[in-house]
Amino acid sequence: MQQSTTTTGGHIMATHGRLVRRLTQLYAGLALYGASSALLVRSGLGLEPWNVLHQGLAERTGLSIGVVLTIVGAAVLLAWIPLRQRPGLGTVSNVLVIGMAMDATLALVPDAHGWTLRLGTMVAGIVLNGAATGLYIAARFGPGPRDGLMTGLHQRTGVSIRVVRTVIEFTVVATGFALGGTVGFGTLLYAVAIGPLAQLFLRVFAVPSASGGSTVVATGQPRGAILRP
Repeated sequence: MQQSTTTTGGHIMATHGRLVRRLTQLYAGLALYGASSALLVRSGLGLEPWNVLHQGLAERTGLSIGVVLTIVGAAVLLAWIPLRQRPGLGTVSNVLVIGMAMDATLALVPDAHGWTLRLGTMVAGIVLNGAATGLYIAARFGPGPRDGLMTGLHQRTGVSIRVVRTVIEFTVVATGFALGGTVGFGTLLYAVAIGPLAQLFLRVFAVPSASGGSTVVATGQPRGAILRP
């Protein structure tokens, strides 16, 4: 009986420890995502696809890019209703945390000047964005609102995720650029590098399963499951 009680207590402690780690990864990943996106803004060399749109809308409305990001995220989340997608804690937290972290970082970090500093800031932003993606997805609390939109449209239309994602991202980049968002070398480098970086950091931050093995967080093409702010 005592051994059984000890085993049960150990299992509860282990489960609690995994939950604490997952929550820590979730919010650390979201905050880092916002901060890394802000570095891309400060580099002035190009943003991630959705942030091109967010920046363009911010230019037109006078709102901060973080506030626009939050509003757009909430609007996209509403689009989940007809697509019959179910949000998780990570989905809702995505809408609330990333924009605040991005605005806070923009308030602290000035624009980069000179090519060396701008390139360094851009590379740091992309690498940290990959780390943030690994932290967030490995926590397994649900996809970001934009990823849910992508998978929802795939399920409802039967069109491949690759095609759906391409159409969505082309649309948001084109619209954002027309509104004044920044498209540049950083946008292209982000598109090429974020997949491999996300796959690397997903393995680094994978949370062990209850059986003691490594939890598989993402398989196949990592770009199909990448967090979008």
